[in-house]
Amino acid sequence: MNYAENILETIGNTPLVKLNTLTKELPCLVLSKYETFNPGNSVKDRMALQMINDAEADGRLQPGGTIIEGTSGNTGMGLALAAIVKGYKCIFVMADKQSKEKIDILRAVGAEVVVCPTNVDPKDPRSYYSVSKRLGEEIPNSWYVNQYDNPSNCKAHFLSTGPEIWEQTDGKITHFVVGVGTGGTISGVGSYLKMKNPNIKIWGIDTYGSVFKKYHETGIFDENEIYPYITEGIGEDILPKNVNFGVIDGFTKVTDKDAAIYTQKLSKEEGMFLGNSAGAAIKGVLQLKEHFTKDDVVVVLFHDHGSRYVGKMYNDSWMRERGFLEEEVKTAADLIKNHTEKPMVVVQTEELVSHAIERMRDFKISQIPVKDVDGFVGSIDESLLLHHFMNDKNISDRPIKEVMGKKYPIVKLNTKLEEVSKLINKDNQAVLVDLENGAHHIITKYDIISAI
Repeated sequence: MNYAENILETIGNTPLVKLNTLTKELPCLVLSKYETFNPGNSVKDRMALQMINDAEADGRLQPGGTIIEGTSGNTGMGLALAAIVKGYKCIFVMADKQSKEKIDILRAVGAEVVVCPTNVDPKDPRSYYSVSKRLGEEIPNSWYVNQYDNPSNCKAHFLSTGPEIWEQTDGKITHFVVGVGTGGTISGVGSYLKMKNPNIKIWGIDTYGSVFKKYHETGIFDENEIYPYITEGIGEDILPKNVNFGVIDGFTKVTDKDAAIYTQKLSKEEGMFLGNSAGAAIKGVLQLKEHFTKDDVVVVLFHDHGSRYVGKMYNDSWMRERGFLEEEVKTAADLIKNHTEKPMVVVQTEELVSHAIERMRDFKISQIPVKDVDGFVGSIDESLLLHHFMNDKNISDRPIKEVMGKKYPIVKLNTKLEEVSKLINKDNQAVLVDLENGAHHIITKYDIISAI
């Protein structure tokens, strides 16, 4: 009989799968190293097991111990699977930008999860780097994994992923492309492939808000490059020791929007239900088109599975809220179609200014149309209220009709986007749309900017 002794023996030996639709304009063969076939559905299973085995071998991890790590989710899953088989407890620290699915999955395999804020400096005691390190120091019989600086991370890919790719391509690989986070995958695979053939090009996929690309090109760690971003699993605001810049030939940066859009495209056009970093990776491959020839064999590694992103990149409402959906906007009807189910907030002429302020606060809006029994007669917005407040500190108790501005222009549903845009200016904060059923809706600057 042919069977594995436990789930850990199924890690590795993932397939290479050709891309056909998204890469049809490229001159080369593009193959994906499809790491979701690992039991934890990600490439991180490989290094998680290697790090545990090495820690057991040198005594850092003792029987009955607790494994502690800061993770975006996938390393945690790999560590958790190994911990179940080997009899360890797990505490994982995650940033709050990670998908709910990742947090739920880790708890489903018995791990304790601590969630920390994303938008803090790595040295801030609240960061997931700092919290995981502190827990490793405080909890008895624990081992802090530190995948960013742990050499076993890179070692795992030098010993397994790199050799697999070399053998599966019969040594014909010319380019390896992969998203860079901890740096273990690109450095381990890159080192192995360049050992076999120094002419193989190693390309890293970075994201805007990360320091890798500029540091690689200039040697400058530019803190101005660091800002919050949405893409998960790649990019960093630190320089992990596992990133071997010497084996990397170059980086290309992919926007949050492109990464999200191409995550969906992989699913809908290639039948590949993959994670957010895969979208960034394939878009990066397309951006590198000029580097490829007809004889090249490009291998792009896809890190994890789409099930971790169902509430994000595979949720059209989430995508739409961030302006990531590729929807053609031509008319006023297109501008309001995503919120027509919500009634338009209005105030009456005889209401007090305090009522308008309360509605602005409750609905998180900055302008409101004003009505009387005959229809729309004026408007209230934040800048107008601030102007009046400077002259009258008791403005809240005055009737709206005494402070309101001009009424908003009204357009038809088929009014062109360009015409609607021209109506919004510093003196006019919004436009009303006649829904042709006696009701109206509002278009604001935000709606125009989102469409653009």
